[in-house]
Amino acid sequence: MNKKKHISIRVDSDFLNKFYYVARYNGRSGSGQILYLMRSLIDDFEKEHGKITPEDIESFLNSK
Repeated sequence: MNKKKHISIRVDSDFLNKFYYVARYNGRSGSGQILYLMRSLIDDFEKEHGKITPEDIESFLNSK
């Protein structure tokens, strides 16, 4: 079973083109750049607040 999820967002085309420009400048695809940014965000959060555990995620998902 594929555990990868898909997300989509709506952005202005000029903004998206700038994003792709930066991604290519950094040697990444658009998807690769998004994954890099997400990992960096999570790493920074966990450094400040501690590791996010499976229990934290389960509690979050059940509180929606």
